[in-house]
Amino acid sequence: MDSFLSSISSFMKKIPDHRPRDLDLLIRPKCVVLYYPVQFPDVSRCGEFPSSGDEQEDPHESSCEPRTDQRPVSEGDTGDQMKPLHIVWPHRWEHDKNPELFFSTLIKLKEKQVDFHLSVLGETFTEVPEIFSEARSQLHRHIQNWGYLSRDRYLQVLLQADVVVSTARHEFFGVAMLEAVHCGCYPLCPKALVYPEIFPAEYLYSTPEQLCKRLQGLCRRPDVARRHHVKVDTSSFSWTSLKERFVSLLSAGCP
Repeated sequence: MDSFLSSISSFMKKIPDHRPRDLDLLIRPKCVVLYYPVQFPDVSRCGEFPSSGDEQEDPHESSCEPRTDQRPVSEGDTGDQMKPLHIVWPHRWEHDKNPELFFSTLIKLKEKQVDFHLSVLGETFTEVPEIFSEARSQLHRHIQNWGYLSRDRYLQVLLQADVVVSTARHEFFGVAMLEAVHCGCYPLCPKALVYPEIFPAEYLYSTPEQLCKRLQGLCRRPDVARRHHVKVDTSSFSWTSLKERFVSLLSAGCP
């Protein structure tokens, strides 16, 4: 909304005639942001998933096996500390998602001999940035999942992962990040774009160095991410919560 309103003035200057004055000021009081309604999976239900090699779509509604690793860790329970941190990047394979930053960060962690597991998900298109093939070669020992998955398998990976990362340069909402958080992932997002509206400051980073440092810390103490309950109420972005606002807005003025 801010991007649109702040661009009106410069856009109107390009029009040769009929330039309404202060159009942005006239429109602003009428504007409202209504978030995209997400149909989140029911992670409280148990279900069977295809194996890693079976990517057939399930014709039935997705049902997700609940996570078992988000629990208090006692001094004698070292399982969460021993298992490497599982990092997931669930975005379109395009330059606006800034995969270069993500992979350069993980390569730095590898060079520091920091252990982690990696799942790179999301949809590919005709032109895939070269960094993906380069990163796959350099990070192959860390990779758990690579590429587009069926819906059920995708959700299963989110339920198994510990940290979800965004490195986007362009993002008006971020469904994938919220889905991952709903499935129990700890989010790390840029302190820019839409993210500060949705995620508290503790999940935001300002520089590539901060992202690397945060991931390195979580890799050394994966139990911190696994025990953490993310301070984001994903239910407020669900269709159930937003339906009445959509109905009210779209029916306003109707007889």
